[in-house]
Parts: sequence; structure tokens; C-alpha cells
Amino acid sequence: MTGLRELLMRFRPVSTPGPAATGVPADRAAELAAELTPTLALLDRTAEQAEAVRDTARHEAERIRRDAAREAEQLVAEAVDHSGRIRAQAAAHRRELGRRDAAVIRAAGQRDATALMHRAESRLPAVTERVTAEVRRQLGLPYRQPRPPGGSAEEGGS
Repeated sequence: MTGLRELLMRFRPVSTPGPAATGVPADRAAELAAELTPTLALLDRTAEQAEAVRDTARHEAERIRRDAAREAEQLVAEAVDHSGRIRAQAAAHRRELGRRDAAVIRAAGQRDATALMHRAESRLPAVTERVTAEVRRQLGLPYRQPRPPGGSAEEGGS
């Protein structure tokens, strides 16, 4: 369906005003097509070039993605390796600290054991004397009353 304007344009005069002349009504659609065809052909070439540029960009983007993925995998592998070394170093450090702490505790234990041995050795004669006196008393043998610490010895008998 043609518009009113196109209909009227068909009957527009083809020549200058004056005596009637024979003419063919103008075919505006054909004129526009003839006028726009070269321009649209240029646009078709430009569209093809744009598509080629887009294809090139897609390929480049895919290459960049692959390279980035490869680099990321490499970085992850290096990080895992590095973290393993760091864990090993930290474990070695903690073991060394543990050895030092154990040595300090061992030395303190040795000091305590030595002090306890000296105390036991210093008390052993008094304990021996009391046990001997008690055994002699129970057997009905003469015995000496054990002396209290710092006291004097007394003889006793039964």
C-alpha cells in the first residue's frame, strides 16, 4: 500500500511549466534504489570488515583467555609448592622450639631430682635410726630412742 505522498509524486510534472508535454510519471522508488545501491554496497563491505574485526577480536580474546588460564595454573602450582616449603620451614621451627622447651624442662627436672636426692640422702640416717629402734623395740631388744631432729639421743629399754 502506497502512501498519499508517493501517489501524488507520480503525477508531478516532469518538465518545466508550459505547454503540455508528454512524459512518464517519475518512479521514485527506482530512483531511490538507484541512488542508494552504491552507498548500501559500501555499507555491506563495511559490515563485512566489521565482522572480520569481530572475528579477529574473538580469536584474540580466546588466546588471551587460554594464556591467562595457563598462567593461573602455573601460579597456583608455584603457590602450592611455596606453601609446602613454608609449612616445612614452620614445622622445623616449631620442632626446634619444642626441643628447646624440652631441654629447659629436662634441665629443671634434673635439678629437682638432684635436690630431692640430696634431701633424701640427708634424711636417710634419721629414718634408718627410727626404723631400727622400732624393730628392736618390737623384738624386745634394747634400743635407743630416736632423736628428734635437732634433739639429743636417749637410751631406752624394755
